[in-house]
Amino acid sequence: MRRLTFTLIFAGVLIALLTVAVWPGGIRRAAGQDAPTALPTNTPRPTITPTFTPPPTNTPRPTATLTFTFTPTATNTPTNTATFTPSPTLTFTPSPTPTFVGPDEYPDNFNPLTGLPYPDEAARSRRTLIVKVSNYPEVVRPQSGLDKADIVFEYEVEGAVTRFAAIYRSQGTDKVGSIRSARLIDLELVPMFQALLAYSGANAWIDQYILDADWKWQAFSPQHGVNCPPFCRIEEPGKAFEHTLFGNTFDMWQVATDRQVNEGFLVHGFAFSDVPDTGGKPAVDIFVDFWSPYQDTRWQYNAQDGRYYRWNNELPHVDAVTGKQLAADNIVVLEAEHIDRPDILDSEIGGVVIETVLWGRGTAWLFRDGQWFEGIWAHAQGRSGLWLLFNDGQTPMHLKPGQTWFEVVRPVMYGVTVSEQLADMQAISAAIMATRTQVYNETATAIAPYVTPLPITPTPTTEMIP
Repeated sequence: MRRLTFTLIFAGVLIALLTVAVWPGGIRRAAGQDAPTALPTNTPRPTITPTFTPPPTNTPRPTATLTFTFTPTATNTPTNTATFTPSPTLTFTPSPTPTFVGPDEYPDNFNPLTGLPYPDEAARSRRTLIVKVSNYPEVVRPQSGLDKADIVFEYEVEGAVTRFAAIYRSQGTDKVGSIRSARLIDLELVPMFQALLAYSGANAWIDQYILDADWKWQAFSPQHGVNCPPFCRIEEPGKAFEHTLFGNTFDMWQVATDRQVNEGFLVHGFAFSDVPDTGGKPAVDIFVDFWSPYQDTRWQYNAQDGRYYRWNNELPHVDAVTGKQLAADNIVVLEAEHIDRPDILDSEIGGVVIETVLWGRGTAWLFRDGQWFEGIWAHAQGRSGLWLLFNDGQTPMHLKPGQTWFEVVRPVMYGVTVSEQLADMQAISAAIMATRTQVYNETATAIAPYVTPLPITPTPTTEMIP
């Protein structure tokens, strides 16, 4: 373990030195486009004193127009071909030869969050939407609507638990939740994705940050008068009031339209390919033991359909609407500094707030098609785009077209264990379930008819491409 820790620390230092030398001016861009020249830094966010000034309500602001100029990039056409099994919810037709898109240019009608065509004009024309979803306590599981998100971020919040930022564009859902409060990390995610933000509320300090932001009209919350619809209370026996708020993404987009902020902006940063990059290492089991006694996450690769299936605290994590286990085409682990902010108190636990430094740069691990790729992430604070690059700081790491989950962890990849062998989660989860009451057993069986297939021994890399 000491040897592994030393290796990871040395790799982190080397990556930092490389990125200082080449990021972001060294990123390969289309001819005629100027790369940004400012180096992303990890400068702390300034402190703020809340003023509790009530925000204006239901008054549209003038529509801003952003103009993007693109120059087409050359198409890479490797000689080998591969087939691709599409996601059950996001589908596309593979090209006869591997296709590379992004991170600067995307084919017309392609969603830069998924690398797939928009399913309809409504998806193309609406704005990316972030919805805050709870993951603690256990009573909030299974959540609703996570399987429809293009992207999900899981990250640590106060109280040593995790929370989700579910990001929607290609698809929507009539029911997502339970919805919880905004956090400091949202101040980066909103500009990163040029997004709308739907949340239950925020403490006085974070609320003031949102009200002072130039994107405040993109934020929707019952705290500021946006009620049912789209935010409605659905009470259930055994659930506290704070866990009963759910939302409808289509109604949220309608609120954005009423406010004249529902523009379908294009965000750059992600690159996609229907075949993996070269140089990957076999890896089919990704375990994330967060800085928490209450939360761990596991993703297991299923070579039969080319997707990763999620386990939450050693149990299959399912969606309450579909009853199916949550799955993704890509898993990306981002290393980020976590800072205690004693100037901001958390109203739920009465302690200080955690700030996740998701700007500057850090280590990034990409998992796709049963393979593991190591590189870096980079994001300029308050700007659009999250870049995933190999360690040379120039070459994009290509995501698989489809859905992506991001796991944000502490340095140096704290709690992350990667394996070439699948843990027998059926046996582990069965042992856990045996300790629960019969009522709980019957409920879990009803909502989780499908779990990851029995462990599959990893095959050579060429056979890992479905």
